[in-house]
Amino acid sequence: MNLIDTHCHFEIENEEKFLKELKQIEDQGVLKIIVSCCTKEEQRKNIPILSTKENIFLALGYHPEEVEDIQEEDLKNLEEMIKRYRNVVAIGEIGLDYHYTKENKEKQKQLFEKQLSLAQKLSLPVVIHSRDATLDTIECLKKYPVKGVIHCFSGSLETAQIYIKMGFLLGIGGIVTFKNSHLQEVIKEIPLEKIVLETDSPYLAPVPHRGERNTPAYIPIIAQRISEIKNISQEEVDNVTTETANSLFHLT
Repeated sequence: MNLIDTHCHFEIENEEKFLKELKQIEDQGVLKIIVSCCTKEEQRKNIPILSTKENIFLALGYHPEEVEDIQEEDLKNLEEMIKRYRNVVAIGEIGLDYHYTKENKEKQKQLFEKQLSLAQKLSLPVVIHSRDATLDTIECLKKYPVKGVIHCFSGSLETAQIYIKMGFLLGIGGIVTFKNSHLQEVIKEIPLEKIVLETDSPYLAPVPHRGERNTPAYIPIIAQRISEIKNISQEEVDNVTTETANSLFHLT
């Protein structure tokens, strides 16, 4: 296998333990990983280590939940980091999150659009976080000619088709294995070429590990479930999703 986890997070306690986990991930056929560093703390702690590892790539940006803590200087620093590190392949995860509050949604949209503008300027794909904010997310994306991934997609078929028509891919993770997930009906109807695999680890572990700490080593479980839903071989899922991810993110 030659699989790619296009979206995960790491809490690196020490480098030795981290390298051991990377070996376990590689043993499962997951040979490339895109790690999202979307808070200042993640960037400070993780980039110095992640930027030195072969076959690990970075998505850098500011998550909408960070909006109250982000200043113009932070956006300048973001651009500098993107230019400095050779393994940055996307801006993300960025977007809108109205799940806990809508009181700061105008601030969220401003931060989102500034980062979309930066992606346009630097010709980088974006990784989009959208929670309880689909309509505003779509309206913001319409303003900028960028491409990328709708991270952790779990919406309706209609929403999926809108994003796909706009040129976006759908990031499919452990939710597709949940018994009560309607995402399975969406997967049946959308082209395999519009899907990339992700774990969002350490969150949202797939069945049979639901409720446990997630890891990129579980990407084959997600690939297998998609193959079952679409009634195709897992090898086809592996090959097509890997080719799609390599193409979008220009992975080497």
